[in-house]
Amino acid sequence: MQELGADVALLDYSEESLSLIRLLTKNHGVKLIMGDGRMCPFPSNMFDIVFHQGLLEHFRLPYDLLRENHRILKPGGLLIVDVPQTFHFYTVMKHLLIMLGLWFGGWERQFTAASLAGLLRRSGFNPVYTYGDWSRPGILYKMLRQVLMILKITLPMYPAYLGPATRWFYGLQEKLRMKKTLLYTVLSVGVAARKV
Repeated sequence: MQELGADVALLDYSEESLSLIRLLTKNHGVKLIMGDGRMCPFPSNMFDIVFHQGLLEHFRLPYDLLRENHRILKPGGLLIVDVPQTFHFYTVMKHLLIMLGLWFGGWERQFTAASLAGLLRRSGFNPVYTYGDWSRPGILYKMLRQVLMILKITLPMYPAYLGPATRWFYGLQEKLRMKKTLLYTVLSVGVAARKV
């Protein structure tokens, strides 16, 4: 976004995360700010867009976070939220690992596109766009990668070779992910909603 002239701020409560982002972005115009998303260190009506991915699902009561998102957005501003989708193999596996105390992300919830849109409506937003996405590479590749790591065999996080079959499959996914009924098959769903 900053390449297009936007002022970009990244908020995180972890100095370790901010240090990692600092290394990755080399501070190319990104303001790194330490703080809690439920008590943002920003004035009201400051941002045109607020985006978070992989955050909302960690809150048992997400209203404080969404209230702050609403407060810091300008009137008509856009909130984009991306979360795990309820009906997916990933969700079943995640809940099994949570029950065993082995899940890396602590407690998590998940949403359908409709339940996420409803939550945003109740929080003062008007949903304008819903989307979904499958995991790339696929969940089976990621699981294989994790198992092989135990055996000290390393596969790349993102395989470099994309043969014709893989390119065709990804192209098909791009077309299918826009179909509302298929939002129940994707790994993650997202909603873009305007501040009312």
